[in-house]
Amino acid sequence: MAVSQDLADRVRAVLAPRAPFEERTMFGGLAFLVDGRMAVAISGDALMVRVGTGGRTAALERGARPMTMGTRTMAGWVVVDGPRLADTRELDAWVETGLQSARTARPRPPR
Repeated sequence: MAVSQDLADRVRAVLAPRAPFEERTMFGGLAFLVDGRMAVAISGDALMVRVGTGGRTAALERGARPMTMGTRTMAGWVVVDGPRLADTRELDAWVETGLQSARTARPRPPR
């Protein structure tokens, strides 16, 4: 599935004044990393948002859906579908959620 370039541009605009970030192609989408940790990613016109282990319930109540890969539900991640992101304030809030979750995530052990 192609990445929505419009959504990618909007995410860049939200992240740019807040934190240095890196973009990587991952999982057939475009991931945005802060401090080496993925904060949000785009797949098609949907935004995958890191919410951490304690943020999933609140995110689902805000209108996100669980993130799944195959048959596995990904803990600490949700998906926000494109129509919910039309409002800039809504996109801003979701990107901020991902950014804060990435900043507070435990570092991965070295490989």
